[in-house]
Amino acid sequence: MLSKCTFGSLLIVLSFFLMVRVLYVLYRCGKPFPKGASPSFTTLIVLGSGGHTAEMLSLLSVLRMDRYTPRFYIAAATDNMSLQKARSFEHSLPDKLLAVKEDSLRFSQIYRSREVGQSYVTSVWTTIVAIVHALWLMIRIRPQVILCNGPGTCIPLCVIAFLFKVLGIRWSSIFYVESVARVKKLSLSGLLLYNLRMADQFFVQWPQLQKNYPRAHYVGCLM
Repeated sequence: MLSKCTFGSLLIVLSFFLMVRVLYVLYRCGKPFPKGASPSFTTLIVLGSGGHTAEMLSLLSVLRMDRYTPRFYIAAATDNMSLQKARSFEHSLPDKLLAVKEDSLRFSQIYRSREVGQSYVTSVWTTIVAIVHALWLMIRIRPQVILCNGPGTCIPLCVIAFLFKVLGIRWSSIFYVESVARVKKLSLSGLLLYNLRMADQFFVQWPQLQKNYPRAHYVGCLM
């Protein structure tokens, strides 16, 4: 049996290792992909109710979609409209992409941590379920790129992606685009990812928002 001294030493070494890994991840975040990287990236796209999905699809329409394959669309378990819109968007892509579309598209749903109006007591259990489900999805998908723009469903996925980076399991570059509806203040999701420095690149669509959050990049209105 380990003595208290030995256990304490191991704990110190482990804490030091984790601190070094966190600092390394924070240093490397935002760096460009290395030369010789794959010409296409496994991409996880997080959709959300309201205007989040419309904004995300508008963003995707200006990207080189052949660079972001295979693509995994994820929406909340109670959000069926977003996945329908994503399917319609994919069907509208040029015919030259048809050869890869069928084999490189997946549409999934993820449990919410808390539904609107749900009590905080019952949300403890649903939050645990949501985290476990998010962990299973991240292990299954193993994305190289994560695209998100504000829905709360992106938070557990981004947190797990960050932990995977720290533990050296998988490097997923997180690109966060704040909603165009946010003019002066970030959304709760954006605020968490910004303050915790989890996003590799953080974009805003209003210059006054960038002034309030200087580490964000102003890209203009994408809608």
